[in-house]
Amino acid sequence: MVQNEKFENINKIKRKMTNYRWIICALLFFATTINYVDRQVLSLLQTSLSKKFNWTNTDYANITSAFQFCYAISMLFVGKFIDKLGTKKGYVWALVVWSIGAMTHAFANSIGKVVSPWLSVFGIVMPVSVIGFIVARICLGIGEAGNFPAAIKTTAEWFPKKERSLATGVFNSGANIGAVIAPLSVPFISKYFGWEYAFIVVGAIGFLWLIFWKYYYDSPKKLLEKGKINEAEYNYIHSDPEDQSVKNDINRENSENKIHWFHLLKYRQTWSFISGKFFTDGVWWFFLFWMPAFLKTAYNMEGTQIAMPLAVMYTMTMVGSVCGGWLPTYFINKGMKMYSARMTAMAVIAFFPLVVLLAQPFGKILGCWLPVFLIGIGMSAHQAWSANLFTTVSDMFPKKVVASIIGIGGMAGGISGVLVSKIGGWLFDYYKATGHTETGYTVMFVFCATAYLLAWSVMKLLVPRFKPITLL
Repeated sequence: MVQNEKFENINKIKRKMTNYRWIICALLFFATTINYVDRQVLSLLQTSLSKKFNWTNTDYANITSAFQFCYAISMLFVGKFIDKLGTKKGYVWALVVWSIGAMTHAFANSIGKVVSPWLSVFGIVMPVSVIGFIVARICLGIGEAGNFPAAIKTTAEWFPKKERSLATGVFNSGANIGAVIAPLSVPFISKYFGWEYAFIVVGAIGFLWLIFWKYYYDSPKKLLEKGKINEAEYNYIHSDPEDQSVKNDINRENSENKIHWFHLLKYRQTWSFISGKFFTDGVWWFFLFWMPAFLKTAYNMEGTQIAMPLAVMYTMTMVGSVCGGWLPTYFINKGMKMYSARMTAMAVIAFFPLVVLLAQPFGKILGCWLPVFLIGIGMSAHQAWSANLFTTVSDMFPKKVVASIIGIGGMAGGISGVLVSKIGGWLFDYYKATGHTETGYTVMFVFCATAYLLAWSVMKLLVPRFKPITLL
C-alpha cells in the first residue's frame, strides 16, 4: 500500500512538472545546427573554389587546418572564458564572432591582397586567395570553439545526469541537421547568386538565433523566480545526490575561477576525455571536410550532384546521435550503474565504424550509394559516440569546471583534426601524382574505422571504474 502511494506521488509530481529544460535543449540544437552549416560551406564549395583559385589539395588542407588549429587552441581558452563569464553571455560572444567569421569568407580574396604583403616580410608566401580564406577560417574557428563548451555546460546546469546523454544527443543532432541543410542550400545559393552570397546568407542566420537566446535563456534559479519553471522541475534538475543547493553554488562562484587548467590535468578522468577526443575527432573532421572531394574523386560528382548523397549521410547521423544518447539509459534500466552503462554503450558503438572498410571495395562494384550508406553508418557511430563522450565530463566533474574540461578535450580533438587534414591533403596529392588517389582514401578510411576501438581501450585503461571528482 505504501509502495503504491509512493509511485502515485511520483507520478503526480511528474504530471505537474514543467518541461522548460527541453526548450533550452531546443535552443542548443538550433545553435549547433547553425554552427555546422557555417563550417561546412567551404567544403561544399571546395571543387568550384579550387578551380577558380587554382588550389591544390595541400592548399585546401592548409585552409581547413587553419580553422582546426585555431578552433583547437581557442577551445582551451574559451572553455575557461565561458566558465568565468557564464553560459548566457559566453554563448552570445561565441555566436557573434563565428557569424562574422562566416560572412568574412565572402571577402577572402580582398583580405588576402591586404594581408599578403605583410606576411611576405616574414618569408610566408602563399596564394592570395589561400591567405584570405585562412584569415576568415581563423575568425570562424575562434568563435565556433565556444559552441560545445557552452552547450555541455548548459546541459549540466539544466538536466540531471540520467537525462544528460539524451539531451546531448538531441542537441548534438543539430550538427547533423546542419550538415543536411548545407548541401541542400549552399550549392543552390552559389549557383544562382554567387559563392560569396552563400557565405553571407548562411553567416547572417546566427544573428536571428541571438534574439531567441536572449529572450528564453536564463539559469534554472532565475526562471523559477520568474515562474517559467515550477519547483517540481527545479528539484528534478537538481535531483542528483551530489548536487548542492543553488544557494551554495552561488556562494562558491568566487572560487570557481581559482581552479587552473594544470590542476585539472592531474586527474586521469581529464586525460580519459582528452584521449577520447584526440583519437576520434579527426575522423569527424575528415568526413566533414573531405566527403565532397571523395565523391568527386571516386564518382565524378560535384556541385548540386553531391547534395543528395551528403544529405543521406547526415540524416543517418541524426538518428545515430539520438539513439547513441538513449543507449546508456537502456543499459541503466537493465540494472547497470551509470559509468558501466556509458562505457558499455560506447564499446558497442565503437564496432560500427568498421563497416567503413567496405565502402571502397563495394563502391567499385555497386556504385556510389552503398558506400554512401556505409560511410553514413560510420558517421552515425561518431555522433552516437560523441553524445556519450561529452556526457562523461558532466558525469565525473562538478558543473563549475565542465566548460573548462570540454575546452581542454576540444583542443585535443582540434589538434587531431589538424593532423588528419594535413596528412589527408598530403596523401591525396602524393597518390594523385602516381595516378592512384583512391589509395590515399583507403589509408584514411582504415584510420576512421579503427579509431574508436583504440580510443575506448585507452579511456577504459585510464578510468576503469567510475570515480567522481570533488574540487575544493
